[in-house]
Amino acid sequence: MSWIDAIILGLVEGITEFLPISSTGHLILTKSLLRLEGDAADRQLIVIQGAAILAVCWEYRQRLWHTAVSLGSEAKSRMFVLNLFVAFLPLAILGLLLGDRIEAVLFAPIPVAIALIVGGVLILWAERRTHVERISTVDAMGPIDAFKIGLFQAVALIPGTSRSAATILGGLLTGLSRRTAAEFSFFIAIPTLLAATAYKLWGARDTMSMAESETLLVSSAIAFVSALVSIRFLLKFVSNHSFAVFAWYRIVFGGLILLTWQMGWVQW
Repeated sequence: MSWIDAIILGLVEGITEFLPISSTGHLILTKSLLRLEGDAADRQLIVIQGAAILAVCWEYRQRLWHTAVSLGSEAKSRMFVLNLFVAFLPLAILGLLLGDRIEAVLFAPIPVAIALIVGGVLILWAERRTHVERISTVDAMGPIDAFKIGLFQAVALIPGTSRSAATILGGLLTGLSRRTAAEFSFFIAIPTLLAATAYKLWGARDTMSMAESETLLVSSAIAFVSALVSIRFLLKFVSNHSFAVFAWYRIVFGGLILLTWQMGWVQW
């Protein structure tokens, strides 16, 4: 992998991680177009997500620091941590049981394209329903709400689904406001993606080369900066707009992939 490849992957990861359009799906498609093969390339797609998550930690550093120092004294902080844990559990359990099998079968462009289209249709359906807003802040959520969203997040094990789209969709159906759904999606990404990154790095501790480490650092730095921009954009956008534009993007992009594959224009 060249440094140009690493920069491209970092940009794709950072821009798409928190938008409901599937970062993993876009990374798989980008890897296919760049003709990157092997365990190191596959590993990089997962590990750079951890760098994007650090952007969430930075953006919400005051909230996270306050939660850490007030766990023993504030019920609100304890509830916040409990909600993150409860939401994390379904994906963690299913990921350990099915992750390797899903990665072997579905980490390919055509399954990603299908998942993009299906997810787009579901987002449009959710947006056109009557949206009853009963939770307007993350602190107003309870463990049952968090667990429901965690079940939706587990569906994102299927590449192309989008962890962000699944959790935001779950939030809308659970009664969260759009901004609250987006923010909680950011927060539950912290344990989810950091755990995935740590798992991949630990598994590669004896085989990772210096060259791989260098390109990984380049991708990670680019992913961090671009993810920070993406987070701020999404929070401003959802304050005044629906998620429909992302749904149509998914449908059109997924359809374009299937068309180019079917016509033989691109060897996905």
